[in-house]
Amino acid sequence: MERSLKPSEIKKLSVAERMLIVEEIWDSIAADQSLMEVTEAQKKELDRRIALHDAAPNQGKSWEETRDRLKAAK
Repeated sequence: MERSLKPSEIKKLSVAERMLIVEEIWDSIAADQSLMEVTEAQKKELDRRIALHDAAPNQGKSWEETRDRLKAAK
């Protein structure tokens, strides 16, 4: 039997336990993608970004470069 946690109970959990709850919530949202509709504005923005990338595929930074730069900035 599943039990509901109150916000005050969640705050008492360890960070690792709270992260597991967040992961479960995210997975449940991702599993129901029918509720995650992309707006027309978002579609246009994605198309714009794809066109920019297609025009200059070597421009910009990789995720790894960006991640490393952000980590170094801490």
